Amino acid sequence: MAEPSTMKVILHAPTSNALARARNNAANLKREVPDANVRIIANAEAVAAALDDPHPDTDALVWLCPNSLARSGRESRVPLQVLDQPAVLEIVLKQSTGWAYVRS
Repeated sequence: MAEPSTMKVILHAPTSNALARARNNAANLKREVPDANVRIIANAEAVAAALDDPHPDTDALVWLCPNSLARSGRESRVPLQVLDQPAVLEIVLKQSTGWAYVRS
């Protein structure tokens, strides 16, 4: 197992069901490795699911795709965060710097 301070994980959620799994996975991982750097990257239909269904324990870990958010015609809410670039680019860049990728 990686040292807690070096564990970096992306949980990719493109659907509402995937978002539910990612939230569970994130909570489980943070419980076992509290110092893990975990990001749930939501795109496509998962963006609306994240906006509609608050989860106080994991919402601060959720990053929304700006393209999917714009297509939805909606605005983000706190504590959800919006990526600076499309989800696909963020995922590729994070993987190239050592982040583990998990498709939820």
